[in-house]
Amino acid sequence: MLLALRDAQLAFGLTPLLDRASLTIEAGERIGLIGRNGTGKSSLLQVLAGHLQLDEGEVQRRAGLRVALVEQEPELPAATDIYASLLARGGIDSIDDDREQAAVLTRLNAAMQRFGVDPSRAPSTASGGERKRAALALGFALEPDLLLLDEPTNHLDFAAVDTLEEAVLRGGTRIIITHDRYFLDRVATRIIELDRGMARSYPGSWSDYETRKAAELDAERVANRRFDKFWAQEEVWIRKGIEARRTRNEGRVKRLERLRNDRAARRDQPGKVRLALDAGERSGKLVAELESVSKSFGDHCVIRDLELRIMRGDRLGLLGPNGAGKTTLIKLIVGTLEPDAGTIRRGTNLQVAYFDQLRAQLDPELSLAETVNPGSDWVEVGGAKRHITSYLADFLFPSRRAQAPVKMLSGGERNRLLLARLFATPANLLVLDEPTNDLDIESLELLEQLLQDYAGTLLLVTHDRRFLDNVVTQSLVSEGNGRWREYVGGYSDWLAQRGASGAAAAEPAGKSAATSAARKTPIEDKRRMSYKERRELDSLPAAIEALETEQRALATSMSHADYYRRTPEEMRLDQARVAEIEALLSEKLERWEALELLATPS
Repeated sequence: MLLALRDAQLAFGLTPLLDRASLTIEAGERIGLIGRNGTGKSSLLQVLAGHLQLDEGEVQRRAGLRVALVEQEPELPAATDIYASLLARGGIDSIDDDREQAAVLTRLNAAMQRFGVDPSRAPSTASGGERKRAALALGFALEPDLLLLDEPTNHLDFAAVDTLEEAVLRGGTRIIITHDRYFLDRVATRIIELDRGMARSYPGSWSDYETRKAAELDAERVANRRFDKFWAQEEVWIRKGIEARRTRNEGRVKRLERLRNDRAARRDQPGKVRLALDAGERSGKLVAELESVSKSFGDHCVIRDLELRIMRGDRLGLLGPNGAGKTTLIKLIVGTLEPDAGTIRRGTNLQVAYFDQLRAQLDPELSLAETVNPGSDWVEVGGAKRHITSYLADFLFPSRRAQAPVKMLSGGERNRLLLARLFATPANLLVLDEPTNDLDIESLELLEQLLQDYAGTLLLVTHDRRFLDNVVTQSLVSEGNGRWREYVGGYSDWLAQRGASGAAAAEPAGKSAATSAARKTPIEDKRRMSYKERRELDSLPAAIEALETEQRALATSMSHADYYRRTPEEMRLDQARVAEIEALLSEKLERWEALELLATPS
């Protein structure tokens, strides 16, 4: 055991964040810490790091345990450059042992190179992404016994997230707060959910958690209905009057008192964001057409000779590293920025709603109600008139906060408010620039469902890979030097097509994703399948089925309530086998696909 919480209590205000919560962390675990915004995830990391004291309960740490925390918005100490700032932040200059100090410096230089950190840059001029990458590099370079990461994927592009995943998987014990489900599926060996003051543990990845959590919630709803029915019957009995008083027995009265106390103490599942989006009037069939469009800022060309056609109903995801020009491209499409060369033709009857990643549309001094609909207490959504307080309640803002200023909101709350303002206006062209930052997973999934049902056209910029997979129909990807290329589908589809397309990746974006898909060249000079390969192909389905059966059996065993009574060695072996099965399945599925392709006539 590295660390344990026992009967932990912590509260800010009336609602406890931790309510007699207990938690044990074993060496080598990679724990995904999830929960609704405001449930106390960051506070729990502060407790584990020793920066925050519990109200009651205790934290047990292994003797000499070294813990490092990378905060959601890490601060870099003032210094001449990032390198000196990291030395101060990590206390590296104060290490007495010269060899140990030299080893840390070597690891820090390597980590900065992996994360793309410029050590000579002044920390005061660094962007949020640069500060996050620098703090991550330091956290891994220190090689603590326990590394705590608070929203480490925020501000990171796909390449940086890949680097982070590799670093997390390389070894060590990690606790990670993140809403990135793709990331959790790749790295987590256990999910811990903060839910109504309790720390609930689920062995396995995010996908394993989803399955078990759905079953738990169904069982909880059934149990609560039974409890409420029995409680209601007892309340009727106690109120029957004289007849009841004659037959009343003290045991039954005391049982009713216990029922009342239990019901008062029960913390029900918190409310959900209720999203609705008015697609407004139907736009023309053509939304935008770009012909030979180029845009540069000084010597830096972000868009070069782009050919792109967006039709009504398209859901287009823009993918690329930070600084590639995704926001610039959006502004060109909607007309708030003009190209240096080329022409842009926009469709008719466009009603645009724009979600700004910098939240520049929010005035911190205005109230929530004034932000959503200035000058009126009413909004109209989907043809129905709603009072502003009722509408804000759909986004989890209680009526008492309708007149509170925006500056009092957290990052996640500001995102919800901007969505409330955005969805209060009919729009047939919805532009979302990093809408997923700071949203909890449940809100992300609700937003996904809304966008899947949206009848208008969507332009989406996000680094949330699962969100892209679940929402967009085509992706426009930056491939360097101002070149962009269009692919069918979302992030995973792009990865597959990129791997299969080879040299074709250098081609510029075409007129449509469908046209791009149709241009795929047939396999030339395909050889005939050998007898050995045919036998292998025939045996693969059974081998895959056997692995999947073993995978399900392991998942069932690891999700059992008394699983954590097993020895750490047994649990490590199970986790290793789960990872091995995943790798084998991936390998056999890829082999099956390759052999099927070989077996298909040209």
